[in-house]
Amino acid sequence: MKKDAGISFMILGVVALLTGMFFGCFGGLQYVFPELNQIFSFQKTRPLHVSLVVSWLYLASIGGIYHYLPSRCGLPLFSKKLANIHLWIFLVTGLLIVASYFMGIFGGREYWAFHPILAIPIVVSWVIFGINYIKTISQSPGKWPVYYWMWGTGIIFFLFSFVESYLWLLPFFRDSIVRDMTVQWKSYGEIVGSWNMLIYGTAIFLMDKMSQRFDESENRDEKPSMAFSKQSFLLYFLGLTNLMFGWAHHLYMVPSAGWIRHMGYAISMTELIILAKIIWEFRGSFINSSKRFHIMPFRFLMAADIWILINLILAILISIPAIQVYTHGTHITVAHAMGSTIGINSMILIASICYMVEKKKQISPNGWIGKGFWISNIFFLIFFSLLVIGGIMKGIATIEEQKTFQQTTTIINPVLEVFAYSGIGLFAGFCFILFPSLKQLLSFTDKDSV
Repeated sequence: MKKDAGISFMILGVVALLTGMFFGCFGGLQYVFPELNQIFSFQKTRPLHVSLVVSWLYLASIGGIYHYLPSRCGLPLFSKKLANIHLWIFLVTGLLIVASYFMGIFGGREYWAFHPILAIPIVVSWVIFGINYIKTISQSPGKWPVYYWMWGTGIIFFLFSFVESYLWLLPFFRDSIVRDMTVQWKSYGEIVGSWNMLIYGTAIFLMDKMSQRFDESENRDEKPSMAFSKQSFLLYFLGLTNLMFGWAHHLYMVPSAGWIRHMGYAISMTELIILAKIIWEFRGSFINSSKRFHIMPFRFLMAADIWILINLILAILISIPAIQVYTHGTHITVAHAMGSTIGINSMILIASICYMVEKKKQISPNGWIGKGFWISNIFFLIFFSLLVIGGIMKGIATIEEQKTFQQTTTIINPVLEVFAYSGIGLFAGFCFILFPSLKQLLSFTDKDSV
């Protein structure tokens, strides 16, 4: 049966995550057993892992937006045809990127290690997405909920930052290492901010819709929607400020203008406001969680809430220049990235999948997905902790003890070996969650979107 574009995007996202995590585990084993590089080189493993996991973040976010607008917000898509064109461009381009990696054809940087020519259809697909999204939400009368603004901001800033990330192709930027690195870190910082906007918008959407359902079932007086609250909009503008300027804290090591580094530090510290809010509200969430913890979307949102707290503490610490001297380029930076990607963003997006799936079938907290929740979070805690420990050891060995790279690597090797094995446990937990979810998503038809 025909499926709507939102469900199709979500299915592709799940496949991308499973494949990306497989290559991530394989890359970890390549570190422990270097002879595996003779079978498949790490030069190919790393970009496959990174590109597929980043694709999961965007695919699942886009899938949720396409699905929720007509099914939960009462806004028929401006053009289903454009949504399907977007889907096919994304799919074909993604397959070309994966194929190019297997053939050893590279040419890009960071998240976009593929040849720059393949960036063109990506830009086209996002322009199509942006037009379809704006035309769709323009049908909504009155005040827009905050997640409409967050989704729209994420789309616009992705386009801007993605194009900006290719400025290195111009000699003006490429011929100056300071200018080149400044623009590179700026663009990638904003790219992360763009997918955060899409995902956090989805989180607020889920919390808003689930809160309405709880309030109705518990016969409470009608409460104002959190999607229209002043606090939600304040946090949106704070997030927007961090998206636009928070990237500058990555430039402490670059001899750029001093005001850029000072601005980055000051804006990074505004995250304390978010942290204070989370700590205060977490207490209430924890007390009430026992009443709703059996509901799987709520359970994954609770996990994301805890990981936000943990990751923000780490992010604030490594934004302090005196600490970043030790942590920059170590496994602590990787822990921060993984904390955001797995602990926060992936938990929110899995909550979104569970919310979709529960429309067709109630998810048992004692089933495969419930077991996968505990396995994935326990192994991720081990995974995350080992990265932090390895980063601290590397920072001390490099800065304080002035050891060589080889000596430092020898010191932290035992920690990284256990880290590699913990990644396999993490992957197993996600398989418990994603395979049953994928089965349900594949059973969706076009009628399930209305």
